[in-house]
Amino acid sequence: MGKYSPLRTFLETQGEDRIAMSFDEIERLLGETLPASKKYPAWWSNNPSNNPMTKEWLAAGFETGDVDVAGETVTFRRAERAIGVDGFAENPQAEYSEAAVKHPLWGRLKGVIRVPPGVDLTEPAFPDWGGYLDRKYGKDASQDE
Repeated sequence: MGKYSPLRTFLETQGEDRIAMSFDEIERLLGETLPASKKYPAWWSNNPSNNPMTKEWLAAGFETGDVDVAGETVTFRRAERAIGVDGFAENPQAEYSEAAVKHPLWGRLKGVIRVPPGVDLTEPAFPDWGGYLDRKYGKDASQDE
């Protein structure tokens, strides 16, 4: 058990969606004083890489809100989705529909364009351009083989 695990255990046992606590109450719960950085609102942010205590309230399914560092109070509110201890939440994949709706113009040109037999669509449209480019820029060294 970590230093801040009692906070996680306490929050997990609460039935309310909002729990207001003073810094003194949190310190009594932990059995030790909070660090000096408690006086900065950033310390109470919900960023999992912020500090070890943040991971505990996030893992319990709560986020901080209404942080009053002057009055030394914080309100924990139940999160929409609990974030794991490692700080990464799952991003569910968007639903996939088998029968995806196609654009109304999908397939409208089908049968309109016909390629006659014997036509190579990969053949250069203007084969004489190769000679022009060779004259203008010089013959490509890779063609000297």
